[in-house]
Amino acid sequence: MISDLQNNVVSNENTGIGMAYGTFGELLQGMMVESNLDFLVTFPIQNFTKVIFCPDSTLHVSVIPEFKQKSARLAAEILKIFQLPPGGTICIESDLPVGKGLASSSADLVATARSIESYYGITVPLQLLQKVMKEIEPSDGVMYPEVVAFYHREVELFERLGVLPRLTVLAIDEGGEIDTIQYNRNKKEFTLDERTQYTNLMMQLKYAFCNQDVYSIGQVATRSALLNQDRLKKHTISHLLELSDNYNALGIIIAHSGTYIGILLSDDEIDYAEKLEAIHVALRKAYGEVKIFHSVSTKSNVMNN
Repeated sequence: MISDLQNNVVSNENTGIGMAYGTFGELLQGMMVESNLDFLVTFPIQNFTKVIFCPDSTLHVSVIPEFKQKSARLAAEILKIFQLPPGGTICIESDLPVGKGLASSSADLVATARSIESYYGITVPLQLLQKVMKEIEPSDGVMYPEVVAFYHREVELFERLGVLPRLTVLAIDEGGEIDTIQYNRNKKEFTLDERTQYTNLMMQLKYAFCNQDVYSIGQVATRSALLNQDRLKKHTISHLLELSDNYNALGIIIAHSGTYIGILLSDDEIDYAEKLEAIHVALRKAYGEVKIFHSVSTKSNVMNN
């Protein structure tokens, strides 16, 4: 029904279209020694949310599907701030499942803002967008086209790291859904030792991006996944680590506040296709459904702001 309605809306030139990538969990998530702010590092993937905005003469914003009211709230606030007509419908279609740690909600919000920008020919400054998003919920840094370190509770940029190498994640979903707002309320304090480790991992990751070092990126993601076990346990982590080692993959990556866990591969390895097939077969045999995600890895593939 959503697709049918969107097809009808697209045929009308009087629409705005916005898109935003998701992120496969996080390359790194923790807290630095010198800061009391939680941060995460995004892993942009070629799965996204698309929003179509169609203005109307009503005095409120409607959303399809109806349960995505956060996007309606953001749209209404942006229209109010820019003193634009208050009515319209936003239609959301997404490749990102809800409650799994792929930033579906953040992508919905960013794509919604971009659809309004598209229709009215305005620019919503990133700082303003982040301010409005913060009033709704903690958010990932998917409003930025490249990999960023992001203060997700404050909805503020920490640091831009650059564009990912070409990477693939073979992932399984451990099941259930995680309520991000509730999860963030039950915050477990980081010890000084953990904060020291996260600070060192952040420095290692920055160096890895400077050198496009896929092996170091994999090491950081794996270590962050292991450190997160005391906060949100991944029950399959030992087996995926074993598979990663057996097939000489880069390591593992998780949705720290979600349900996905995956094995990282470099697309540029000579035996990439063989590794991809072998790991896919092993995961499918053990867990059933396997999802494959690809990094947003070149500037030409990155949505501009």
